[in-house]
Amino acid sequence: QVHLVEFGGGLVKPGGSLRLSCAISGLFSNYYEIGWFRQAPGKELEGVSMIAFVDSSTYYVDSVKGRFTVSRDNAKNTVYLQMNSLKTEDTAVYYCAGRGFLGHGYKWDDGTQYNVWGQGTPVTVSS
Repeated sequence: QVHLVEFGGGLVKPGGSLRLSCAISGLFSNYYEIGWFRQAPGKELEGVSMIAFVDSSTYYVDSVKGRFTVSRDNAKNTVYLQMNSLKTEDTAVYYCAGRGFLGHGYKWDDGTQYNVWGQGTPVTVSS
């Protein structure tokens, strides 16, 4: 059974950077996709990014394009979300989520398409 654990959240000033990690255990296939989601107080869950393991395709919500980068370290069984030029509106609890490979970024930003979730890590961007 796949298990996900996020690390790396914290408090950062606007313009700063953070790197979130999603440690994966129990996965023995490359046909898998990891999405990053976030939920700000009083707001709905939002898809932020996704990486497909089979071909390393990546997807981003428009609001983070050019600032966030999703990547994978096969040897460490970890997916990262590098967040640069952070803004106050990036403040949220960030979750990584997993699903079997669907391809072509199918509904990558729809949380109902994922069946494994981490516990979340809070990110606060504030001066």
